[in-house]
Amino acid sequence: MTDLSPELDTLRFLQYEVQDRLAYITLNRPAKRNALSANVVTELKQAFEQAEADDQVKVIILRATGDVFCAGADLKYLQELQDNTYQENLADSTHLMQLFHQIYTLKKLVIGQVQGHALAGGCGLAALCDITFAVPEAKFGYTEVKIGFLPAVVSVFLLRRIGEARTKQLLLSGDTITAQQALEYGLITFIAEKEQLADTVRTYALRLARENSGHSIEITKEILARLPELALEDGLRYAAERNAAARASDDCRRGIAAFLNKEKLDW
Repeated sequence: MTDLSPELDTLRFLQYEVQDRLAYITLNRPAKRNALSANVVTELKQAFEQAEADDQVKVIILRATGDVFCAGADLKYLQELQDNTYQENLADSTHLMQLFHQIYTLKKLVIGQVQGHALAGGCGLAALCDITFAVPEAKFGYTEVKIGFLPAVVSVFLLRRIGEARTKQLLLSGDTITAQQALEYGLITFIAEKEQLADTVRTYALRLARENSGHSIEITKEILARLPELALEDGLRYAAERNAAARASDDCRRGIAAFLNKEKLDW
């Protein structure tokens, strides 16, 4: 894999690598169960920004070291926040909100590679990925209500992903669920055995990077992010406008020409 980008050479809590048009963003605090803090969120924002801006990156893979994908907020950090003012806590909450929004609206495809439990904010990270693979042993859940906290920011995205009934079930109970249940709920996309997870994710990501137009992925993600905000007629009008604009794009011209000429196009 390539060396760390100059912009990210001071990372302490993450690893960032690029290989074959795939950017790997790896949570690297195994002793802390990859828990989130303000510094971790800052580095995640920097890494996603770098991957989005890199023309050599087509797909981003979010993964973690150790046995746990992410246990959510660092409890010691949360304890320290209790002495903050409201404005200080609002700034910290906004920091996390910006990361979640950044991942959700990123121009490039984001794949989650969940090798262990994903809880609270960690479950939020897993659910925000466009496509998420997880091992059968992984547990998922939003446990904030069990410690008097709120799963507030993630609720905005979770309602879109799995609907009101399942969101209420998960957020109000604070219960954890199995990977199979997470798959059935639509929280994750695929299950892969632990020994095969990395290779399965890599093979899938490379196929999408090779076979799919980056421009089409970007615009499709934009459409899917905006449609829930629009009334039916407004949504249809917006979709038709994006459809019309796409027909004039270079990628569409290349794709149609290759199809008509029975050529295999490598994006």
